[in-house]
Amino acid sequence: MLVLTRKKNESIKINDDVEVKIISIDGDQVKLGIEAPRHIDIHRKEIFDAIQTENKAAALTSVEMLRKLTDYNSSEK
Repeated sequence: MLVLTRKKNESIKINDDVEVKIISIDGDQVKLGIEAPRHIDIHRKEIFDAIQTENKAAALTSVEMLRKLTDYNSSEK
């Protein structure tokens, strides 16, 4: 993990098109501003993890439904 120290109004660049700027610091909270192209999804980690969990559950459900349909169609012959 890369660890950087930044002060208020300083930023870091990620590639050519993403900039993360320190907007404010209040006690143990840091407010970040992120500039990135619209096609890049940006989420808080807990939201990203929830999306991943939902996607995995949906994929498993789709595979199970496909197997049931395949089994049903095979038994019809």
